[in-house]
Amino acid sequence: MEQVDVIVLGAGAAGMFAAIEAGRRGRRVLLVDHAKAAGEKIRISGGGRCNFTNLGIAPDRFISQNPRFALSALKRFTQWDFIARMDGAGIAWHEKTLGQLFCDGSAKQVVDMLLGDMAHTGVMLWLGCGVTAVRQASTGFEVETARGVVRAASVVVATGGKSIPKMGASGFGYQVAESFGLALVETRPGLVPLTFAAQELDWMVPLAGVAVQGRVSAGKTGFDEAVLFTHRGLSGPAVLQASSYWREGDEVRLDLAPGRDVTAELGQAKREQGKLALRTVLGRIVPEKLARHIEASLAITAPMAELGRGELERVAGMLRDWRLRPVGSEGYRTAEVTLGGVDTDGLDGRTMMARSVPGLFFIGEVVDVTGWLGGYNFQWAWSSGWAAGQVA
Repeated sequence: MEQVDVIVLGAGAAGMFAAIEAGRRGRRVLLVDHAKAAGEKIRISGGGRCNFTNLGIAPDRFISQNPRFALSALKRFTQWDFIARMDGAGIAWHEKTLGQLFCDGSAKQVVDMLLGDMAHTGVMLWLGCGVTAVRQASTGFEVETARGVVRAASVVVATGGKSIPKMGASGFGYQVAESFGLALVETRPGLVPLTFAAQELDWMVPLAGVAVQGRVSAGKTGFDEAVLFTHRGLSGPAVLQASSYWREGDEVRLDLAPGRDVTAELGQAKREQGKLALRTVLGRIVPEKLARHIEASLAITAPMAELGRGELERVAGMLRDWRLRPVGSEGYRTAEVTLGGVDTDGLDGRTMMARSVPGLFFIGEVVDVTGWLGGYNFQWAWSSGWAAGQVA
Protein backbone atom coordinates (compact mmCIF):
# COMPACT_ATOMS: atom_id res chain seq x y z
CA MET A 1 0.00 0.00 0.00
CA GLU A 2 1.38 3.41 -1.05
CA GLN A 3 1.87 5.89 1.80
CA VAL A 4 2.21 9.63 1.14
CA ASP A 5 1.72 12.87 3.04
CA VAL A 6 -0.64 14.44 0.51
CA ILE A 7 -2.71 12.99 -2.31
CA VAL A 8 -4.14 15.49 -4.79
CA LEU A 9 -7.09 14.37 -6.92
CA GLY A 10 -7.14 16.10 -10.31
CA ALA A 11 -4.19 17.21 -12.44
CA GLY A 12 -5.69 20.45 -13.68
CA ALA A 13 -4.54 23.98 -12.89
CA ALA A 14 -5.57 23.97 -9.21
CA GLY A 15 -4.40 20.44 -8.49
CA MET A 16 -0.99 20.87 -10.10
CA PHE A 17 -0.43 24.13 -8.26
CA ALA A 18 -1.44 22.68 -4.89
CA ALA A 19 0.86 19.69 -5.46
CA ILE A 20 3.79 22.01 -6.27
CA GLU A 21 3.24 24.13 -3.16
CA ALA A 22 2.92 21.11 -0.86
CA GLY A 23 6.02 19.59 -2.47
CA ARG A 24 7.99 22.78 -1.83
CA ARG A 25 7.29 22.30 1.85
CA GLY A 26 8.99 18.92 1.74
CA ARG A 27 5.75 16.94 1.73
CA ARG A 28 5.63 13.61 -0.12
CA VAL A 29 2.93 14.34 -2.71
CA LEU A 30 1.03 12.10 -5.12
CA LEU A 31 -1.09 13.68 -7.88
CA VAL A 32 -3.67 11.37 -9.47
CA ASP A 33 -5.89 11.89 -12.53
CA HIS A 34 -7.89 9.55 -14.75
CA ALA A 35 -6.90 11.59 -17.82
CA LYS A 36 -3.98 10.58 -20.02
CA ALA A 37 -2.35 14.01 -19.81
CA ALA A 38 -2.08 16.71 -17.14
CA GLY A 39 -3.38 20.25 -17.62
CA GLU A 40 -5.55 19.59 -20.67
CA LYS A 41 -7.89 22.52 -19.96
CA ILE A 42 -4.83 24.75 -19.69
CA ARG A 43 -3.57 23.49 -23.04
CA ILE A 44 -6.78 24.24 -24.95
CA SER A 45 -7.66 27.49 -23.17
CA GLY A 46 -7.50 30.89 -24.81
CA GLY A 47 -7.39 29.41 -28.29
CA GLY A 48 -4.25 27.50 -27.33
CA ARG A 49 -2.54 30.51 -25.74
CA CYS A 50 -3.94 30.25 -22.20
CA ASN A 51 -5.61 33.31 -20.70
CA PHE A 52 -3.73 32.59 -17.47
CA THR A 53 -4.90 35.52 -15.32
CA ASN A 54 -6.36 39.02 -15.39
CA LEU A 55 -4.94 42.34 -14.20
CA GLY A 56 -8.34 43.30 -12.77
CA ILE A 57 -8.78 40.54 -10.18
CA ALA A 58 -11.42 41.67 -7.65
CA PRO A 59 -13.97 39.85 -5.46
CA ASP A 60 -16.95 41.27 -7.37
CA ARG A 61 -15.81 39.38 -10.46
CA PHE A 62 -16.46 36.02 -8.83
CA ILE A 63 -19.89 34.41 -8.37
CA SER A 64 -20.61 32.55 -5.13
CA GLN A 65 -23.26 32.37 -2.43
CA ASN A 66 -20.55 34.00 -0.31
CA PRO A 67 -18.85 36.49 -2.67
CA ARG A 68 -16.21 37.38 -0.05
CA PHE A 69 -15.05 33.79 0.46
CA ALA A 70 -12.47 33.96 -2.36
CA LEU A 71 -10.94 37.18 -1.03
CA SER A 72 -8.39 35.61 1.33
CA ALA A 73 -6.82 33.27 -1.21
CA LEU A 74 -6.88 35.88 -3.98
CA LYS A 75 -5.13 38.43 -1.75
CA ARG A 76 -2.49 36.01 -0.49
CA PHE A 77 -1.53 34.71 -3.93
CA THR A 78 -2.30 37.43 -6.46
CA GLN A 79 -2.19 37.77 -10.21
CA TRP A 80 1.18 39.49 -9.77
CA ASP A 81 2.52 36.45 -7.96
CA PHE A 82 1.56 34.19 -10.84
CA ILE A 83 2.94 36.66 -13.36
CA ALA A 84 6.24 36.48 -11.46
CA ARG A 85 6.18 32.68 -11.87
CA MET A 86 5.64 33.11 -15.61
CA ASP A 87 8.47 35.63 -15.85
CA GLY A 88 10.74 33.36 -13.82
CA ALA A 89 10.07 30.55 -16.29
CA GLY A 90 10.86 32.84 -19.22
CA ILE A 91 7.34 32.60 -20.67
CA ALA A 92 6.50 35.71 -22.71
CA TRP A 93 2.98 37.11 -22.38
CA HIS A 94 0.85 40.04 -23.44
CA GLU A 95 -2.31 41.87 -22.41
CA LYS A 96 -5.11 41.44 -24.92
CA THR A 97 -8.25 43.31 -23.80
CA LEU A 98 -9.93 44.09 -20.49
CA GLY A 99 -6.84 43.08 -18.52
CA GLN A 100 -6.72 39.57 -20.00
CA LEU A 101 -3.20 38.10 -20.09
CA PHE A 102 -2.21 35.48 -22.67
CA CYS A 103 0.97 33.61 -23.54
CA ASP A 104 2.76 34.96 -26.60
CA GLY A 105 3.38 31.36 -27.59
CA SER A 106 1.63 28.11 -26.78
CA ALA A 107 -0.39 27.34 -23.66
CA LYS A 108 1.71 24.18 -23.46
CA GLN A 109 4.44 26.39 -22.00
CA VAL A 110 2.33 26.85 -18.87
CA VAL A 111 1.70 23.10 -18.60
CA ASP A 112 5.43 22.42 -19.06
CA MET A 113 6.28 24.99 -16.36
CA LEU A 114 3.95 23.29 -13.89
CA LEU A 115 5.18 19.80 -14.79
CA GLY A 116 8.76 21.02 -14.37
CA ASP A 117 7.99 22.51 -10.96
CA MET A 118 6.30 19.26 -9.92
CA ALA A 119 9.32 17.22 -10.98
CA HIS A 120 11.65 19.61 -9.17
CA THR A 121 9.69 19.27 -5.92
CA GLY A 122 9.42 15.49 -6.19
CA VAL A 123 5.67 15.24 -6.86
CA MET A 124 4.65 11.78 -8.10
CA LEU A 125 2.17 11.84 -10.99
CA TRP A 126 -0.19 8.97 -11.76
CA LEU A 127 -2.08 9.59 -15.01
CA GLY A 128 -4.70 7.31 -16.50
CA CYS A 129 -5.52 6.29 -12.95
CA GLY A 130 -9.12 6.48 -11.79
CA VAL A 131 -10.18 7.07 -8.19
CA THR A 132 -13.26 5.29 -6.87
CA ALA A 133 -13.48 6.23 -3.20
CA VAL A 134 -12.05 8.43 -0.44
CA ARG A 135 -12.60 7.45 3.18
CA GLN A 136 -11.21 8.36 6.56
CA ALA A 137 -8.80 5.92 8.20
CA SER A 138 -7.49 5.62 11.76
CA THR A 139 -4.83 8.14 10.78
CA GLY A 140 -5.65 10.33 7.79
CA PHE A 141 -7.35 8.92 4.71
CA GLU A 142 -7.44 5.96 2.37
CA VAL A 143 -7.99 6.59 -1.34
CA GLU A 144 -8.96 3.75 -3.64
CA THR A 145 -7.28 4.11 -7.04
CA ALA A 146 -6.88 1.92 -10.09
CA ARG A 147 -3.33 1.23 -8.86
CA GLY A 148 -4.41 0.24 -5.40
CA VAL A 149 -5.19 1.90 -2.08
CA VAL A 150 -3.13 4.94 -1.08
CA ARG A 151 -2.90 6.23 2.47
CA ALA A 152 -2.37 9.94 3.03
CA ALA A 153 -2.47 12.41 5.88
CA SER A 154 -4.20 14.97 3.63
CA VAL A 155 -6.44 14.78 0.58
CA VAL A 156 -6.85 17.74 -1.79
CA VAL A 157 -9.86 17.48 -4.10
CA ALA A 158 -9.20 19.40 -7.32
CA THR A 159 -11.41 17.43 -9.68
CA GLY A 160 -12.98 20.43 -11.39
CA GLY A 161 -16.63 20.71 -12.39
CA LYS A 162 -18.92 19.07 -14.93
CA SER A 163 -17.92 21.32 -17.85
CA ILE A 164 -16.72 19.72 -21.10
CA PRO A 165 -17.34 16.05 -20.24
CA LYS A 166 -15.53 14.87 -23.38
CA MET A 167 -12.33 16.00 -21.62
CA GLY A 168 -13.12 13.77 -18.67
CA ALA A 169 -15.10 16.16 -16.47
CA SER A 170 -17.29 14.43 -13.91
CA GLY A 171 -19.09 15.06 -10.64
CA PHE A 172 -16.72 12.91 -8.57
CA GLY A 173 -15.52 15.80 -6.40
CA TYR A 174 -19.09 16.55 -5.41
CA GLN A 175 -19.61 12.90 -4.46
CA VAL A 176 -16.56 13.06 -2.21
CA ALA A 177 -17.88 16.22 -0.53
CA GLU A 178 -21.29 14.68 0.10
CA SER A 179 -19.77 11.46 1.44
CA PHE A 180 -18.11 13.56 4.17
CA GLY A 181 -21.30 15.47 4.93
CA LEU A 182 -20.43 18.73 3.14
CA ALA A 183 -23.25 20.69 1.55
CA LEU A 184 -23.40 21.50 -2.16
CA VAL A 185 -24.71 24.56 -3.97
CA GLU A 186 -26.78 23.61 -7.04
CA THR A 187 -24.53 23.24 -10.08
CA ARG A 188 -25.30 24.55 -13.56
CA PRO A 189 -23.34 25.44 -16.72
CA GLY A 190 -21.61 28.83 -16.77
CA LEU A 191 -19.91 30.87 -19.48
CA VAL A 192 -22.03 29.04 -22.04
CA PRO A 193 -23.88 29.97 -25.27
CA LEU A 194 -27.65 30.49 -24.92
CA THR A 195 -30.19 28.63 -27.03
CA PHE A 196 -33.62 29.65 -28.32
CA ALA A 197 -36.95 28.14 -29.37
CA ALA A 198 -37.79 27.33 -33.00
CA GLN A 199 -39.73 30.56 -33.59
CA GLU A 200 -36.70 32.63 -32.62
CA LEU A 201 -34.30 30.42 -34.58
CA ASP A 202 -36.34 31.00 -37.74
CA TRP A 203 -34.84 34.48 -37.92
CA MET A 204 -31.62 33.83 -35.97
CA VAL A 205 -30.25 31.07 -38.22
CA PRO A 206 -29.92 33.36 -41.27
CA LEU A 207 -27.87 35.69 -39.04
CA ALA A 208 -25.47 32.91 -37.95
CA GLY A 209 -21.91 34.22 -38.00
CA VAL A 210 -22.90 37.88 -37.57
CA ALA A 211 -20.99 39.54 -34.74
CA VAL A 212 -21.54 42.97 -33.22
CA GLN A 213 -20.09 44.88 -30.28
CA GLY A 214 -22.83 45.32 -27.73
CA ARG A 215 -23.98 44.98 -24.17
CA VAL A 216 -25.79 41.90 -22.90
CA SER A 217 -27.57 42.02 -19.55
CA ALA A 218 -29.12 39.32 -17.38
CA GLY A 219 -30.83 40.61 -14.28
CA LYS A 220 -28.92 43.63 -13.01
CA THR A 221 -25.58 42.59 -14.52
CA GLY A 222 -24.39 43.53 -18.00
CA PHE A 223 -21.25 43.06 -20.08
CA ASP A 224 -19.88 45.15 -22.95
CA GLU A 225 -18.22 42.80 -25.42
CA ALA A 226 -18.93 41.00 -28.69
CA VAL A 227 -22.28 39.31 -29.38
CA LEU A 228 -22.36 36.47 -31.90
CA PHE A 229 -25.46 35.04 -33.59
CA THR A 230 -25.32 31.26 -34.11
CA HIS A 231 -27.43 28.44 -35.52
CA ARG A 232 -28.52 27.66 -31.96
CA GLY A 233 -28.95 31.19 -30.61
CA LEU A 234 -26.47 33.63 -29.11
CA SER A 235 -22.81 33.34 -28.17
CA GLY A 236 -19.77 35.62 -27.99
CA PRO A 237 -17.98 36.97 -24.90
CA ALA A 238 -20.82 39.26 -23.74
CA VAL A 239 -23.35 36.42 -23.94
CA LEU A 240 -21.03 33.93 -22.19
CA GLN A 241 -20.50 36.41 -19.37
CA ALA A 242 -24.21 37.13 -18.98
CA SER A 243 -25.06 33.41 -19.07
CA SER A 244 -23.55 32.98 -15.61
CA TYR A 245 -26.19 35.39 -14.26
CA TRP A 246 -29.09 34.11 -16.38
CA ARG A 247 -31.69 31.72 -15.00
CA GLU A 248 -34.05 29.58 -17.05
CA GLY A 249 -37.27 31.46 -17.78
CA ASP A 250 -35.61 34.88 -17.57
CA GLU A 251 -34.97 37.20 -20.49
CA VAL A 252 -31.72 38.76 -21.65
CA ARG A 253 -31.43 42.32 -22.89
CA LEU A 254 -29.28 43.33 -25.84
CA ASP A 255 -27.96 46.84 -26.41
CA LEU A 256 -26.45 46.77 -29.90
CA ALA A 257 -25.38 50.41 -29.84
CA PRO A 258 -24.12 51.05 -26.30
CA GLY A 259 -23.44 54.68 -25.52
CA ARG A 260 -24.99 55.96 -28.77
CA ASP A 261 -28.03 58.22 -29.14
CA VAL A 262 -29.64 56.16 -31.89
CA THR A 263 -32.80 58.30 -32.03
CA ALA A 264 -30.69 61.40 -32.71
CA GLU A 265 -28.63 59.61 -35.37
CA LEU A 266 -31.76 58.38 -37.12
CA GLY A 267 -33.30 61.85 -36.91
CA GLN A 268 -30.23 63.39 -38.52
CA ALA A 269 -30.31 60.82 -41.33
CA LYS A 270 -34.01 61.58 -41.89
CA ARG A 271 -33.28 65.30 -42.26
CA GLU A 272 -30.13 65.03 -44.36
CA GLN A 273 -30.60 61.80 -46.35
CA GLY A 274 -34.34 61.24 -46.42
CA LYS A 275 -34.32 59.05 -49.52
CA LEU A 276 -32.26 56.33 -47.84
CA ALA A 277 -33.83 53.08 -46.65
CA LEU A 278 -33.78 52.40 -42.93
CA ARG A 279 -31.53 49.33 -43.45
CA THR A 280 -28.91 51.54 -45.10
CA VAL A 281 -28.79 53.91 -42.14
CA LEU A 282 -28.81 51.04 -39.63
CA GLY A 283 -25.95 49.47 -41.57
CA ARG A 284 -23.76 52.27 -40.19
CA ILE A 285 -24.46 51.02 -36.68
CA VAL A 286 -24.77 47.23 -36.99
CA PRO A 287 -23.80 44.68 -39.68
CA GLU A 288 -25.91 44.74 -42.84
CA LYS A 289 -27.66 41.40 -42.25
CA LEU A 290 -28.74 42.55 -38.83
CA ALA A 291 -29.86 45.91 -40.18
CA ARG A 292 -32.07 44.14 -42.74
CA HIS A 293 -33.55 41.90 -40.06
CA ILE A 294 -34.45 44.84 -37.83
CA GLU A 295 -36.08 46.67 -40.73
CA ALA A 296 -38.08 43.57 -41.69
CA SER A 297 -39.10 42.67 -38.13
CA LEU A 298 -40.48 46.18 -37.62
CA ALA A 299 -42.22 45.99 -41.03
CA ILE A 300 -40.77 49.33 -42.13
CA THR A 301 -40.67 49.80 -45.91
CA ALA A 302 -40.82 53.58 -46.25
CA PRO A 303 -37.68 55.73 -46.75
CA MET A 304 -36.26 57.68 -43.84
CA ALA A 305 -38.04 60.93 -44.78
CA GLU A 306 -41.43 59.29 -44.23
CA LEU A 307 -40.73 57.86 -40.80
CA GLY A 308 -42.34 59.61 -37.86
CA ARG A 309 -40.80 60.24 -34.45
CA GLY A 310 -42.59 57.23 -32.97
CA GLU A 311 -41.17 54.89 -35.61
CA LEU A 312 -37.65 56.22 -35.08
CA GLU A 313 -37.98 55.68 -31.35
CA ARG A 314 -39.25 52.14 -31.97
CA VAL A 315 -36.16 51.38 -34.07
CA ALA A 316 -33.88 52.93 -31.46
CA GLY A 317 -35.62 50.94 -28.74
CA MET A 318 -34.97 47.68 -30.55
CA LEU A 319 -31.30 48.53 -30.95
CA ARG A 320 -30.79 49.77 -27.39
CA ASP A 321 -33.14 47.46 -25.46
CA TRP A 322 -33.83 44.30 -27.45
CA ARG A 323 -35.40 41.70 -25.13
CA LEU A 324 -35.09 37.99 -25.87
CA ARG A 325 -35.99 34.93 -23.83
CA PRO A 326 -33.63 31.94 -24.19
CA VAL A 327 -35.06 28.47 -23.62
CA GLY A 328 -31.79 27.11 -22.28
CA SER A 329 -28.06 26.88 -22.85
CA GLU A 330 -25.77 24.51 -24.72
CA GLY A 331 -25.09 22.87 -21.37
CA TYR A 332 -21.95 21.34 -19.92
CA ARG A 333 -20.92 20.14 -23.40
CA THR A 334 -19.60 23.60 -24.27
CA ALA A 335 -19.71 25.43 -20.91
CA GLU A 336 -16.33 26.81 -19.90
CA VAL A 337 -17.07 26.48 -16.17
CA THR A 338 -19.49 24.98 -13.68
CA LEU A 339 -21.38 27.33 -11.39
CA GLY A 340 -22.08 26.17 -7.85
CA GLY A 341 -20.27 23.30 -6.15
CA VAL A 342 -19.00 22.66 -2.64
CA ASP A 343 -20.66 25.18 -0.32
CA THR A 344 -18.05 27.62 0.98
CA ASP A 345 -19.77 27.71 4.39
CA GLY A 346 -18.13 24.35 5.04
CA LEU A 347 -14.63 25.49 4.08
CA ASP A 348 -11.95 27.64 5.70
CA GLY A 349 -11.25 30.53 3.35
CA ARG A 350 -7.57 30.75 4.33
CA THR A 351 -6.70 27.09 3.89
CA MET A 352 -9.55 25.64 1.75
CA MET A 353 -9.87 22.84 4.32
CA ALA A 354 -13.24 21.37 5.26
CA ARG A 355 -14.13 22.76 8.69
CA SER A 356 -15.63 19.45 9.81
CA VAL A 357 -12.97 17.14 8.29
CA PRO A 358 -9.36 18.09 9.17
CA GLY A 359 -6.99 17.21 6.34
CA LEU A 360 -9.60 17.31 3.55
CA PHE A 361 -9.33 20.23 1.11
CA PHE A 362 -11.41 21.42 -1.86
CA ILE A 363 -9.95 23.82 -4.43
CA GLY A 364 -10.60 25.29 -7.87
CA GLU A 365 -13.76 24.76 -9.87
CA VAL A 366 -15.23 22.09 -7.56
CA VAL A 367 -15.86 24.89 -5.03
CA ASP A 368 -18.79 27.32 -5.27
CA VAL A 369 -16.57 30.09 -6.67
CA THR A 370 -16.83 30.95 -10.37
CA GLY A 371 -15.00 33.78 -12.07
CA TRP A 372 -15.85 35.92 -15.05
CA LEU A 373 -14.53 35.08 -18.50
CA GLY A 374 -11.02 36.42 -19.03
CA GLY A 375 -8.51 34.62 -16.79
CA TYR A 376 -10.42 34.90 -13.50
CA ASN A 377 -11.04 31.18 -13.14
CA PHE A 378 -7.39 30.34 -13.70
CA GLN A 379 -6.42 32.86 -11.03
CA TRP A 380 -8.87 31.21 -8.64
CA ALA A 381 -7.22 27.87 -9.45
CA TRP A 382 -3.73 29.26 -8.73
CA SER A 383 -4.82 31.11 -5.56
CA SER A 384 -6.92 28.35 -4.03
CA GLY A 385 -4.31 25.74 -4.95
CA TRP A 386 -1.59 27.86 -3.36
CA ALA A 387 -3.65 28.31 -0.17
CA ALA A 388 -4.22 24.56 0.25
CA GLY A 389 -0.62 23.78 -0.62
CA GLN A 390 0.65 25.86 2.29
CA VAL A 391 -0.96 23.58 4.88
CA ALA A 392 -1.93 20.25 3.30
